[in-house]
Amino acid sequence: MPNYLSIDTSAHTSVALVDSTTGSVIAQKTSPKGNDQTETLAVYVRELLTDNNEEGKALAGIFVGVGPGPYTGLRAGLVAARTFGFVWNVPVHGVLSLHALAEHVRQEENVPEEFIVASDARRKEVYWARYNQSGDILDGPHVAAASTLPSLPVYGVGAGLYQEQLQEAGVKAQEQSFDWIADAANLAQRGIADLSAGKDLSNTAPQYLRESDAQVPAFMKQAKA
Repeated sequence: MPNYLSIDTSAHTSVALVDSTTGSVIAQKTSPKGNDQTETLAVYVRELLTDNNEEGKALAGIFVGVGPGPYTGLRAGLVAARTFGFVWNVPVHGVLSLHALAEHVRQEENVPEEFIVASDARRKEVYWARYNQSGDILDGPHVAAASTLPSLPVYGVGAGLYQEQLQEAGVKAQEQSFDWIADAANLAQRGIADLSAGKDLSNTAPQYLRESDAQVPAFMKQAKA
């Protein structure tokens, strides 16, 4: 059976080649930095396909993380995935990037009945969503200060960055997850499960949750008016 290519750039550049039947990871590359998506993404995809004797046009499809995430990094992954899909004539499926974190939680032992996953939104805030033990999203995605999160176990790099704020709010940050970011392999595994359940993943619109930091200068707005 053809394999899936998975891409997520909501945090770092993460790409994976995943078996379309079992969801097992064939190969994966993740950047150690969070601001090099435009430099690393195409290189990682090319190396991943070449090293595994895979052709883009032979893929079953592409999964891409739709965020939430910072504007520039998230856009790099979405534009690349749509371009690859067009050139190779394969379907592109959008998956919430926080779903990848939730999938990671579900692979742990003793998964809570309900839990929160949180990624870094900068500005002393987190992107977060609430899930049940089956991985169903119950609330979110949202962007907010860590101190405002519900009193549930919190997983992900957002929990690590703001553990003091979470503790002050009576929220339990899960220490084993402090370096977890959205992972392309987990993203694909969630995507495969959702497709098997008959869910529509055709929407690849980005989940920015707030406006870009790049704003139109006031004098340009006045000139346009």
